[in-house]
Amino acid sequence: MNTKFITDDHEQLARFAKALGHPVRVYIMELLSTQTCCFSGDLAEDLPIARSTLSQHLKELKSAGLIQGTIEYPKIRYCINRENWERAKELFGHLLQSTPVTDNQCK
Repeated sequence: MNTKFITDDHEQLARFAKALGHPVRVYIMELLSTQTCCFSGDLAEDLPIARSTLSQHLKELKSAGLIQGTIEYPKIRYCINRENWERAKELFGHLLQSTPVTDNQCK
């Protein structure tokens, strides 16, 4: 497949979309976005999922660059990576604004 038409922005948007492709991760981002500083509580107390599952979700968000974490034993402080979060909003906004949707588009 010829991928010359795929830009860095397409690849970045796909990474963000994949990271946000699970409702728990969307909830985590929503929770972190309401914090004025890093979340230093135990996220496992807010989510009815196993700690290992939570750890995987946090790993996916961190891998995509949407969050960052700092270990302050015994806690890990999680924050939204503001720069990348703004970039994600920009890329998603551009995609959603550029796609016309009409009722009879595929009839």
